[in-house]
Amino acid sequence: MDTGKWPVPVTLKGTHASLVPLAPLHSAELAEASADGDLHTLWYTSVPSPTAVPAEIERRLSQPNMTAFAILDPSGRAIGLTTFMNTDAANRRVEIGSTWYRKSAQRSPINTECKLMMLRHAFEELSCIAVEFRTHFLNHQSRRAIERLGAKLDGVLRNHTIMANGTLRDTAVYSICEHEWPAVHANLRHKLDQNR
Repeated sequence: MDTGKWPVPVTLKGTHASLVPLAPLHSAELAEASADGDLHTLWYTSVPSPTAVPAEIERRLSQPNMTAFAILDPSGRAIGLTTFMNTDAANRRVEIGSTWYRKSAQRSPINTECKLMMLRHAFEELSCIAVEFRTHFLNHQSRRAIERLGAKLDGVLRNHTIMANGTLRDTAVYSICEHEWPAVHANLRHKLDQNR
């Protein structure tokens, strides 16, 4: 089925997790995931509340420059969301973002493996020249996770967006370039071999 999206929705399978095209059928499990740790109450993130999950799924599916995935654990349960977003087919660039995992899945090999699968797809299947990551400047946990991948800080967009609570977000922008992919791949593979 041609959705007109780039990248087209695909399924990416790993040992610790799988990424499948996001669908409304994931709503109940993702609502439960959002409730785990009350992730939606963190002011510096945009995790939907459990009751807002269906609308968030619909929003992500309706965006022309976003290819959304449900993150499944080995049992097939949806435990989070991630996307290729701000996609630019002409310049072969994507951003990996709007990612969140249920609290009990954080600080596990799942994020490492999901990012490895998405980066491999971006660089080896889509021939991307760069993959970008963005996060709130004050979201130190997210920034550490991005840096742990091997991404480099490109800069900070000051007063970039207005958050739901009215505060202004400074956005830290990171990227991995095509020529860096072999070293990043080796680093992520090593982390997974160490079960990190």
